[in-house]
Amino acid sequence: MRLGLDAMGGDFAPEVAVKGAIMALAELDKGCRIVLYGDEARIRAVLEAEQCNSEQIEIVATTEVIEMYDHPVRAFQQKSDSSITVGFHHLAEGLIDGFASAGSTGAIMVGSTQVVRSIEGIIRPTIATVVPTITGAPVVLLDVGLNVDCKPDVLEQYALIGSVFAKSVLEIENPRVALLNIGEEATKGDLNTRATYEHLQVGAETGRYNFVGNIEASHIFTSRVADVVVCDGFVGNIVLKLAEGLYEINKSMGVTNTFWEGLNYEMAGGIPVLGVNAPVTIGHGKSTPLAIKSMLLATEHTIRLKLVERLREAFR
Repeated sequence: MRLGLDAMGGDFAPEVAVKGAIMALAELDKGCRIVLYGDEARIRAVLEAEQCNSEQIEIVATTEVIEMYDHPVRAFQQKSDSSITVGFHHLAEGLIDGFASAGSTGAIMVGSTQVVRSIEGIIRPTIATVVPTITGAPVVLLDVGLNVDCKPDVLEQYALIGSVFAKSVLEIENPRVALLNIGEEATKGDLNTRATYEHLQVGAETGRYNFVGNIEASHIFTSRVADVVVCDGFVGNIVLKLAEGLYEINKSMGVTNTFWEGLNYEMAGGIPVLGVNAPVTIGHGKSTPLAIKSMLLATEHTIRLKLVERLREAFR
């Protein structure tokens, strides 16, 4: 297995990315290779400083970097020798089995949709996160920021995508899928939410997934109502950022427990892009070495579980 990593992605690249890759080696199988894309001289300097000469690390030299302030589409096209652009083309060509980056989210999505491309039948890819609950059972939340304005047919597909993810990654046999709303009643919400509810009922009747109705935000972190929570990217991102903010507040106050640590982005490392033809993971721009390590391990896990293949099968 070959894991591609954008060594130039993130606020502290390439030092953090390379250190995270070194940390990941301790938990990856000996047959795995980490392919670092970026400035070869700077990458080798970090490897030497860390006294790492592992044969499991390879370098693909690139000369350009897509910065956070660059226009994603133009930069992806114009900076053809950037770490992100080269990495995605290698992913599409099968030279690597998965690609992870803490760089420009916009550029990563351009690569995901224009180079790797969406799985046939999927209207819009999504990004999902796994959140902790007080019971210890994880919950999948999607979308968390990719598509801020989703029509009912897109949200209906997210229910199926989230269900496949929960079955494959979380090993939940019959995941309960719920729609995030301002109340549990079917008549609650705006026109779009009510129309989505009807779409999800039809999907449940045809056996696509196990739809259990609406869920209020106060129940997301309990796992008592649902295993998969569907919403548009605007709402999902607000929920995610609120949870991250509460984690930081509790951390500053010295409050630590299993639930709050489950909201630590470093442990998740990144979030998967679901609905494209190869495993792609997006990391936080402020990623630490631990976060990079977690992102690589999550990418490896996704590849090993053949999640992309399972999503293709679900949409045939």
